[in-house]
Amino acid sequence: MWRMGEQLGNWAGNLFFGAARIHRPTTIEQAQAIVARSVKVRVIGSRHSFNRIADTDADLISLENLPPTMRIDAARSTVTVGAGVKYGQLGQFLHRAGYALHNMASLPHISVAGACATATHGSGDANGNLATAVMGLEFVDATGAMQSITRESDGEALDGAAVSLGAFGVITALTLKIEPSFEVQQDVYEKLPFAVLVDNFDAIVSSAYSVSLFTDWRQPTVNQWWCKRKIESARFDAPAEMFGATRARYDRHPIDSVPADSCTTQMGVPGPWHERLPHFKMEHTPSNGEELQSEYFVPREHAVATIQAVATLGAELAPQLMISEIRTIAADRLWMSPCSGQPGVGLHFTWKKNWPEVRKLLPKLEMALSPFDVRPHWGKLFTMSPDRVRSSYRRLAEFQALVRRYDAAGKFRNAFLDSYAM
Repeated sequence: MWRMGEQLGNWAGNLFFGAARIHRPTTIEQAQAIVARSVKVRVIGSRHSFNRIADTDADLISLENLPPTMRIDAARSTVTVGAGVKYGQLGQFLHRAGYALHNMASLPHISVAGACATATHGSGDANGNLATAVMGLEFVDATGAMQSITRESDGEALDGAAVSLGAFGVITALTLKIEPSFEVQQDVYEKLPFAVLVDNFDAIVSSAYSVSLFTDWRQPTVNQWWCKRKIESARFDAPAEMFGATRARYDRHPIDSVPADSCTTQMGVPGPWHERLPHFKMEHTPSNGEELQSEYFVPREHAVATIQAVATLGAELAPQLMISEIRTIAADRLWMSPCSGQPGVGLHFTWKKNWPEVRKLLPKLEMALSPFDVRPHWGKLFTMSPDRVRSSYRRLAEFQALVRRYDAAGKFRNAFLDSYAM
């Protein structure tokens, strides 16, 4: 069940976990036994985090071999899903049954538990992050006992636990809100002038159900503007030009020089929600091991000023940057979400795999963002001080108290959590 001395890395290959023992339980009972006898434990899902949020020097539990449970409760419009299930798997299952999630992240390869635990988000003015769909959690607590937190039974406590940061225990299942399945068409526009974006930001980011703006910050333009439109009755007749940007004539990859084979279908071709809302296809694994990622969130009211501030650093960012993405996310009430209490704008940076140089850039980028109440993505690379991160979460003390209810001794804590969240 475990192998001492095994070295396990994350998806990007930029870090290796320091665990003394790596466990891959095949049943929940095995996971309970591991937790009960362990002094310190952390959990990994699909290993798509870029920092040490999941690291430990003791026992590391992988969810990859737990049963891929997926059960629909039509009466409650929910699905209960095993924590190790990936969004691509869940999307296929739900669509076949006539249901959908409200949103998807760029990659369908990430696990449901890991994405919700770190407030991974997707895009859309009216779309909350993935954890806003959580209606309940089942998890192994520090004693090895099974616990649950649900909206029906525990009310606001779920707002504290949905973005868990792995602090409550080993999440074994989540219950998510679902809706009727729907179709989406995806159209890409090219060369949107920054000046037009600045003057029309609200209209541009609200032009579709889900919108992504890709730029390398080298020129005063958005390289690509991806519009994912929810089809209500008939396919949308996408105009040849919008706001000075022209419709692409063939499928595009966010990075201009890369073929679009791994990308979800564009050109306005309708398709099921789970095959259009992500940027990449489930059967492809884009850029595996060849990139680093950072992401920062600012309140929606600061969107234009933030974009202008980052643009002044374009020449410095360009040598290490592969592509950057700008997205909007709806406000939520989850205590540890970067969009808690305020609609947000996410600025994502996909870097070349050159950490020494990226590490030099991040403080400059974070300094430029500092006037705008910035919060970093919990699972990506940043250099902001622990005090600065903690101070941006007004319900942090309540989160800490809720964690202690299930893990009084800090069995599931690690250096990352102690620094930034506890």
